[in-house]
Amino acid sequence: MSGGDETGIARQARQAALAIAGGGLLAILAPALSRGLGLPVRFEILLYLVSLAAFIWALVVTIRIWQKSRDKE
Repeated sequence: MSGGDETGIARQARQAALAIAGGGLLAILAPALSRGLGLPVRFEILLYLVSLAAFIWALVVTIRIWQKSRDKE
């Protein structure tokens, strides 16, 4: 792999890691945020769905990174 490819893969991996961390924190803090702000339960569910979307996006990016690294070898 060339240096540019490795840099791009590293950048994508960092983005996936941040999405996983952010999604996890959002899922953990969703009940506290919705109660603390006095929001209805449907907004808590919306926060859970956003967290799920972050996890799915990170999974897709991780699979694409894995495929790129497998194809280069």
